[in-house]
Amino acid sequence: QVQLVESGGGLVQAGGSLRLSCAASGRTFSSYTMGWFRQAPGKEREFVANIIGSGGGSYYADSVKGRFVISRDNIKKTMYLQMNSLKPEDTDVYYCAAGFRYSAPFRYDYWGQGTQVTVSS
Repeated sequence: QVQLVESGGGLVQAGGSLRLSCAASGRTFSSYTMGWFRQAPGKEREFVANIIGSGGGSYYADSVKGRFVISRDNIKKTMYLQMNSLKPEDTDVYYCAAGFRYSAPFRYDYWGQGTQVTVSS
């Protein structure tokens, strides 16, 4: 079992920055692919970015590429999302997710409770 807790959301003006954190429980954090998703009320959940386990690559949605940076600290069992040049359309609830990297087909099995990000114009 993996439990995920997000933090770092808040209210920021357009052009500003926020750093989200996702703290994980469990002993094999490095075996999990970690991802960030976001969802607004009434809309489908949207992929933001993900990062593979130890030394793996990272991938971004086109809408955030060049502005957001995903990273992880396997010793602290924490994943981060540095969000820069924020836009009002980035306003959403952001969720972190974890999936065992060797599961086939791959799926995210664990989700956090979400943290609200609001970008004012």
